[in-house]
Amino acid sequence: MTRLLQTAITAGVSAVLAGGLAAQQAAPPAPLQVSLAEAVRRALDVQPDMVRARGDTRNAGASGRSAWGAFLPTVTTSASAFRSNQATFAPGDTSRLPPVYSYSGGLSATLDLFDGFRRLANLRATSADQDAAGAELVNQRYQTTLATQQAFFGALADEELVRVAEAQLQRAKEELQISVNKFQAGAATRSDTLTATVDLGNARLSLLQTRASLATAQANLGRQIGVDQPVRAVPDSTLPSLPDTTGLRAAALQAAPLVDQAEAQARAAGARRWTARSQYWPSLTIAYSNSRTGTGSPDLPLFSNYRESFSWRFGLSWTLFNGFQREQSQVTASVAHDNAVAQAADARRQLNAQLTQQLAALFTASAQIEIAGANVAAATEALRVTQERYKLGAGTLLDLLTAQANMTQAQVSQVQARYNYLIARAQVEALVGHPL
Repeated sequence: MTRLLQTAITAGVSAVLAGGLAAQQAAPPAPLQVSLAEAVRRALDVQPDMVRARGDTRNAGASGRSAWGAFLPTVTTSASAFRSNQATFAPGDTSRLPPVYSYSGGLSATLDLFDGFRRLANLRATSADQDAAGAELVNQRYQTTLATQQAFFGALADEELVRVAEAQLQRAKEELQISVNKFQAGAATRSDTLTATVDLGNARLSLLQTRASLATAQANLGRQIGVDQPVRAVPDSTLPSLPDTTGLRAAALQAAPLVDQAEAQARAAGARRWTARSQYWPSLTIAYSNSRTGTGSPDLPLFSNYRESFSWRFGLSWTLFNGFQREQSQVTASVAHDNAVAQAADARRQLNAQLTQQLAALFTASAQIEIAGANVAAATEALRVTQERYKLGAGTLLDLLTAQANMTQAQVSQVQARYNYLIARAQVEALVGHPL
């Protein structure tokens, strides 16, 4: 039975090693390596939300130029050449003239002198839209940076967890070897070797799972930065200290991109109420047109050799009743303004609540880093003592496995605490709209 047990254990260890070699041989090529700054730069260039935010900014700028252009006259010019196969008659003469070309050119201009202050309201609305688009771009930049940092730190955390799992597997192999040696010497039971074999299998499964999580995290990081391959995150050797949060909340409530965008949208909605009210006012326009026509060769481009014909027109238009459509527009604009004001107030409250949450998470993670470091040091010493006691026969395998599990959990908690701190810090930066 002892020989059969040794054969089974040896076969299990060989299978573990063979599986590791096979995994190494089938491993994909080395992934692209990027730093955090490079990852953020790439993500800002390719993320669809950033492209959309930049497009909204361009559209808002074009709308602003159009609002200013409404104060300028609309100018149109035209020119044409005409020839028919029908003969014509000269004025006062019955003789038929052969078909000839006739040419014409014209110029017209129209200007709104008064439109019920609609253009002024549109100008204020488009200006607010530009402010909102600018705040949206800043907010989206930090949101994209946050998503990239989360993907980056997730890949780093999984890579460290792989190293923790590899160390766990190595300890499980050593414990299995110790239990086999003690069993051969008659100082351990068969149950110890079987338990150590199970612990080795669990360690191998844990390593496979962490490697799969790492591959997923690296693939997600590649997608985030616009690369069609896994990307390895290059760690920064320094951990930033806790930021100074004095006055941070008040400054964020005044100038955070989320609040700026909501308030600008409320201002734009208020300006559009005046656009709707302009329908109650009359509109006054002035128009000028100039045209020239002749049959001789034209003197381009002004057709100055032709007789001039021009006209001026002044127009007044005032809608007295249109089936309550003006009233409907007024109510719709007023409701939109009320909604925008409520959303702006809620955005401020949302920012205040999220800032409280993330600052608490930041300080909690900072404390967890210190606690996790002390736990790792204590678990390391406890594992060393327990291993020595088990080798000398003063301890049980259960004590050794418990110490190993505590050691692994302490290392995992240390990794999680460090990257929870970095992610919480990034979330605070995304909320306030500037680096800490």
